[in-house]
Amino acid sequence: MSSAAIPSNYQEWKHCITVECGLELTPDYISQRIEALQTPNDHYTKQFTRLYGEQYLAQVLAWFKQARAEVA
Repeated sequence: MSSAAIPSNYQEWKHCITVECGLELTPDYISQRIEALQTPNDHYTKQFTRLYGEQYLAQVLAWFKQARAEVA
């Protein structure tokens, strides 16, 4: 799978997280990321929004929620 610089769909995003970054999508990790992404004053969320915009932030949040449903 050739990876896009910025994932454009769930499968690309999941591949980026689990294969390229080597992270496991555990329930705890997913919950932590969802909480952080829903906290506008979180330093990393501000930085993410500045770099990628509100729309992409919402998309990534949706992908984390989809991942949560998969591991539940």
